[in-house]
Amino acid sequence: MVRVPLGKKVLSKNDRIAQRIRSQLHANGVGCINLIGSPGSGKTALLEASLPGICDELRCGVIEGDVKTDRDMQRIAAIGVQAVQIETGGMCHLNAELVAEAIPKLSLAGLDLLIVENVGNLICPVAYDLGEGYRLIVVSVTEGEDKPLKYPAAFISADGLVITKVDLAPYVDADATELASNALSLNPGLRVFRTSAKTREGIEGFAGFLAAAAGGRRK
Repeated sequence: MVRVPLGKKVLSKNDRIAQRIRSQLHANGVGCINLIGSPGSGKTALLEASLPGICDELRCGVIEGDVKTDRDMQRIAAIGVQAVQIETGGMCHLNAELVAEAIPKLSLAGLDLLIVENVGNLICPVAYDLGEGYRLIVVSVTEGEDKPLKYPAAFISADGLVITKVDLAPYVDADATELASNALSLNPGLRVFRTSAKTREGIEGFAGFLAAAAGGRRK
């Protein structure tokens, strides 16, 4: 008798679905970004600030993942961007099967860029490939400089780090440079963005990255 650990079996199924999603996106010329970050890290505010600057020229869609409510989907729809909500009902992450079910609710053939805003969490979402081309970790300065050291897997698995709320650094005794340095010590290849949705510091540069990611690299 062959014993297959349940976790391995679940992830194998997820990876197969993720690869189908990746192939589907590639066939339609759609770039895809998976945003992972803690609750309150500012993922939705980051999208609200950056997407209007590129969506006049690019066709964008967002899949929102939350345990409950469609509040974030409503925020994204309010800026004129296609959005679909996934309510996990208690599950602490999105998986490829949930994303595959949500994609048909978007006009995929009419998209250049798909962004998946994952459930707020720096642990569970890390294990699940969603078919993305880029994985970005979002961390606010208010969370502290040590988050990369406490949750290394999230940063090791990522392509980029977005540090948010940098305008608050002086008020919470935080150092965005140290936060970035800790992340880069784990993953020297990380691309780092320092942003503030309130003051718009770094937003133009991040929006430029989103534009370049549209229809871009596939893993």
